[in-house]
Amino acid sequence: MEKIKIVTDSASDILDKYVKEYDIDVIPFKIVVGDKSYVSNVDFDNEEFYKILDSYDGIPATSQITPFEFEEYYNKMFEEGYTDLVLVLINSQGSATYNNSIMAKDSFFEEHPEAEGKINIHTFDGKSYNCGYGWAVIEAAKMVKEGSSVDDVLKSIEEQLTKTCIYFGMYSLTYAAKSGRIPSAAAFVGDAIGLKPVMKIWDHEITTAGKVRGEKKLMSSIVSMAIDEMEEGSPYAVIYGNDKSVADELAERLTKELGYPPLYGFQIGAAVAINAGPKVVGVGFNSKNRTSD
Repeated sequence: MEKIKIVTDSASDILDKYVKEYDIDVIPFKIVVGDKSYVSNVDFDNEEFYKILDSYDGIPATSQITPFEFEEYYNKMFEEGYTDLVLVLINSQGSATYNNSIMAKDSFFEEHPEAEGKINIHTFDGKSYNCGYGWAVIEAAKMVKEGSSVDDVLKSIEEQLTKTCIYFGMYSLTYAAKSGRIPSAAAFVGDAIGLKPVMKIWDHEITTAGKVRGEKKLMSSIVSMAIDEMEEGSPYAVIYGNDKSVADELAERLTKELGYPPLYGFQIGAAVAINAGPKVVGVGFNSKNRTSD
């Protein structure tokens, strides 16, 4: 009989209520702030991290999840009798975490030949951040809870990862400038004239989809771009940071335009907030397009 565990990392930003309800394992990232090291979602929650970010002049750094950490985890799950581990992890082009999980898998079976044929380790490059792969994780965990086979779960993840797109807006460019995502000069000029970028996360990449002047136009632009690209009648998720009111406003606008409310909410954690700042608003949805496998 199959005993399946769905696994992700903390940059998927899955809310605790879904983690608990669907028994998802979340491996946390370590966050370095100055000379102090923290474990995300262990040493602080999102709200506490926003305060740390706001009071720190530099830019915190995230540490990749190491092969050693993955190998220890694999061994623990093997000892607990799991037949299938299904890992959906942060964008491989933004972190070495996914590649480390593959390296650890090879090492684990070399060190534990008795595990061959008894436990299967399935790993997915999430290609994205936040709900870009967190959505696939929740859906997969739901399927496991409902008794689906591992083959059906793997097909679901693969399909969801090819179509989840994100548009989000940043209310300040200061953090993006600090992290190196955009040049400091551009950030300074943008903030000075009220310029707000709309960013797109799709197929491993974060690109600028558009720029608007003023916060009111930012929300309208996100709604318009998302609806133009959204698969008709498909579900969507809202993304937010330290200001839940902007998520509520976005949800209200999208509900009015589409005729139905969001399926999920995702609050950005440390991995996204470090680069985008604590105040963001966005939407994740099923695109009419598909990424490459």
